[in-house]
Amino acid sequence: MATLDQSLPRAVRPLAPRVAAAAAPPPRSGLAASAVGAIVVLGGVVAVGQGVQQAVLLALGLALGLALYHARFGFTSAFRQLLAVGQGEGLRAHALMLATASVIFAPILSAGTGLFGVETAGYVAPVGVSVVVGAFLFGLGMQLGGACASGTLFAVGGGHTAILITLASFIVGSVLGAAHWGFWTQDLAHLGFGPISLADTPAGYPGAVALTLGLLGLLWWAAGALSRRRGAPPRGQAPSASGAWRVLRGTWPLWVGALVLAGLNGLVLLVSGRPWGVTGAFALWGSKAAERLGIDVRAWEYWQGPSAAALDAPLLADTTTLLNVGIILGAFLAAAVAGTFVLHRRVPPKTIAAAILGGLLMGYGARLAYGCNIGAYFGGIASFSVHGWLWGALALAGTFAGLKVRPLFGLANPKPQDSVC
Repeated sequence: MATLDQSLPRAVRPLAPRVAAAAAPPPRSGLAASAVGAIVVLGGVVAVGQGVQQAVLLALGLALGLALYHARFGFTSAFRQLLAVGQGEGLRAHALMLATASVIFAPILSAGTGLFGVETAGYVAPVGVSVVVGAFLFGLGMQLGGACASGTLFAVGGGHTAILITLASFIVGSVLGAAHWGFWTQDLAHLGFGPISLADTPAGYPGAVALTLGLLGLLWWAAGALSRRRGAPPRGQAPSASGAWRVLRGTWPLWVGALVLAGLNGLVLLVSGRPWGVTGAFALWGSKAAERLGIDVRAWEYWQGPSAAALDAPLLADTTTLLNVGIILGAFLAAAVAGTFVLHRRVPPKTIAAAILGGLLMGYGARLAYGCNIGAYFGGIASFSVHGWLWGALALAGTFAGLKVRPLFGLANPKPQDSVC
């Protein structure tokens, strides 16, 4: 039985054996034209209705989608491979991405202002029980749902229809998390600490960068040592195109994806004033729908204060929504140009059940933990927030639990003899 990951078209699988470069399939010209048309129309609507700043954010979302798709940059598979077979290459790519982003973020956050006159601030959140529980649930959920937050978006754009189930339940879980947000973050606040930033020391941002780079260097070394000790096979990713065409029609090396994603996150911070996020939009989409169904979402702690304005504003005015839509369209365009866009309609019942449960856990966990693998882990660590490190540790613990639960849903775990990504 194919797992959710295995049912992905070859070009978007997080795992693929290392083989010699094969001829790329022909581009899907009609789909590519449709993607370009949708991008042009939506870009025009956003520019006219919301302004240039929002249009730039949509463009950054497109770039993120292209990079995620071509680099097959995964968080779910990296954690799974690390714990299942000791393959640390994915985690080393995370370390490179986080190190690069922290160097980029530091001067932007120190300056306090970005483009379009925005005030810049990182994702620095409290360190408490909500992060512990939420990150663990997210780690468990992404091993069942088959993708993380960013992976869900670019897989949808790449034509993986089964991930639509994960996305739908992800949104529902986000709404449930928003409904209970006050309990976890306010009522239980005494069980933890407030926001802790590595930059809040006499050494300031230079000291925070030095400490972060040191910790990430240790992570890089430990992941490599584990791979050598476990004899993990090398990461395999067969390029489907060579030369200049590889940029648009083939797979990118992981280190390229890491650097590109770090740079794009820095641009998002400059343009919007906040780092890249994903799941906040899911809570907004679902809450708007729930309000239309007569549910008083405005009574929830999550939507009190300044956050309430988002419920009244158009969706295209929301930064995270634009980035998410851009990622889907960017991945759609990338898949069409690469000739790898394939719709999958047959999904085993157990896989559907895993996708539903995984999405619910990720959505709920992301709200509790102040973000997902992008907002809390990527954005948090790059913003020098201690909660980002705690998120990563607990998501790994959740991944370990997920490896135990996956077989119950017919989902296979990597084996030591497999060539891995």
